[in-house]
Amino acid sequence: MIDTEEKLAAFLPELRAAQWVSLDTEADSLHAYPEKVCLIQISIAGQDRLVDPLAEIKLEPLLDALNAHELIMHGADYDLRLLEKHHEFIPSSIFDTMLAGRLLGERQFGLSALVEKFLGVKLDKGSQKANWAQRPLTERMEKYARADTHYLKPLADKLRSELAAKKRLDWHQESCTRLIENCTRPQTVDEDAVWRIKGSTRLSRAALAVLRELWHWRESEAVRADRPPFFVLNHEKLVEIATAAATNQPVEKSLPPQMSPRRRSGLLEAVKTGVAVPAAAQPEILRHHFQRPDEAEFKRYRELEKIRDARANELAIDSTLIASRPTLGDLARDWEHHAPLLMKWQRELLQKT
Repeated sequence: MIDTEEKLAAFLPELRAAQWVSLDTEADSLHAYPEKVCLIQISIAGQDRLVDPLAEIKLEPLLDALNAHELIMHGADYDLRLLEKHHEFIPSSIFDTMLAGRLLGERQFGLSALVEKFLGVKLDKGSQKANWAQRPLTERMEKYARADTHYLKPLADKLRSELAAKKRLDWHQESCTRLIENCTRPQTVDEDAVWRIKGSTRLSRAALAVLRELWHWRESEAVRADRPPFFVLNHEKLVEIATAAATNQPVEKSLPPQMSPRRRSGLLEAVKTGVAVPAAAQPEILRHHFQRPDEAEFKRYRELEKIRDARANELAIDSTLIASRPTLGDLARDWEHHAPLLMKWQRELLQKT
């Protein structure tokens, strides 16, 4: 484990000189709140190294060295978001093996499935839900973590070769570039939407006012306890309590019996605050206005869908890789505006008849 400045300094020259680099991360999203990057796995020729971001080491030199390489990753979206959010790291280039598998038509595109099919190796996935913030890591956790990057280079080589043979390597490169862009662009939080959890669409404005207060209370409790919000109270309970409070029903019976007096008091105060919100200040009920397409637009949608499905069938890939149903709807409504938002290969496939 690289957990000191000295160990990191000794590894950096090897990383900078590496011909290829595989990368993965582990976080503690099931065990802490907010989540954090707990482990960075790096494979180069002959080495599978683990870097401890929780140790007192400066990661900037490591991230700079990584950015000089195309990084081989699998299902990189979550890792990209984590690294950008917590360490402001945006890679210059990646090769995503999950994307490669999907573009080759693989229906089972998890790392284990691809490694078993293309390399004949069965991976142990028993540590997926482990608490990666614990130290020291168990021997099994270390083995699992190293395996996540150990096989990425030989897997990428096989997938790259097949992509090239099917003339889809450019598709993959463009898709990887788009993935980096989508996962690392600045995120804006809609303060009027962030608390609208599953089940909230059926609530009255009065109940929504209570739910909003309960959601903010739960967030503060989750941070205080360093536990994910669902450990404090699940969505269903929040909606149930908000509904009861807005209809003058007792909320105490909805509270878990094991809830601490301090937490119970805070929740009831949040309910009281929500109930006291004046009618004019209560959250609006969001109405999703669906504009039914006219006959011409519906016809264009069906034509695009027919082209998409035919091309996907010819290529033996998932049709949503070319365009999702909402995307087809946008294109049918205004091709000139939405077509430039597609990747080049997607646009070319939809234009072919």
